[in-house]
Amino acid sequence: MSDIFKDINPVIQMLLVMSMFSILPFVFACMTSFLRFIIVFSMLKTAMGTQSVPPSIVIIGLSMILTFYTMGPVFQQCYEQGQAPYKQTKNLIVAIEKGSKPLKEFMLKQTRETDLAFFIELSGNDRPESPDEITIWQVAPAYIISELKTAFEIGFIVFVPFIVLDLVVANILLALGMFMLSPTIISLPFKLLIFIAVDGWALIVQGLVQSYN
Repeated sequence: MSDIFKDINPVIQMLLVMSMFSILPFVFACMTSFLRFIIVFSMLKTAMGTQSVPPSIVIIGLSMILTFYTMGPVFQQCYEQGQAPYKQTKNLIVAIEKGSKPLKEFMLKQTRETDLAFFIELSGNDRPESPDEITIWQVAPAYIISELKTAFEIGFIVFVPFIVLDLVVANILLALGMFMLSPTIISLPFKLLIFIAVDGWALIVQGLVQSYN
């Protein structure tokens, strides 16, 4: 990429880079640990059946904070590796290319080989001899698919205890002949009580953060 843009006017380079900044929300949401956090927390909220509690803004805020905790070293490496080339060449394109390598390495660690192989084959490029030959745009979709699978696996594990509790309450109400009473109304307090008793938020947050170590 740097060979293509090295002869472009610096003003045009700046405009291109500013255009790239518009995809930063996509990069943050889909190419970092934020993706796993937000999906698991959303599924937990659905499993508990608390509807609008906690508010979506709280779930997003918690996911963002945890993302900075888990991605902090990666962001620092991106800054350090992109800063030196920019000081030497004053070329923003080169700086972005060099600075994105730590992010690519992070995604590679979390990506399944089968997903990565599929997108490399789909791109029509030759089989890479080393990870350095894999572009970040080949890694990104494979990483997203791998993270979606991992997040849904964790979400399934989170869902099971709440479903079991719903079934138990529904069977008890059925046995008592309370057909008109919604099982959700009865099971919700028990869900909250059990979740608080086992310190559920701490367990899930710690498990998610440690899954990246």
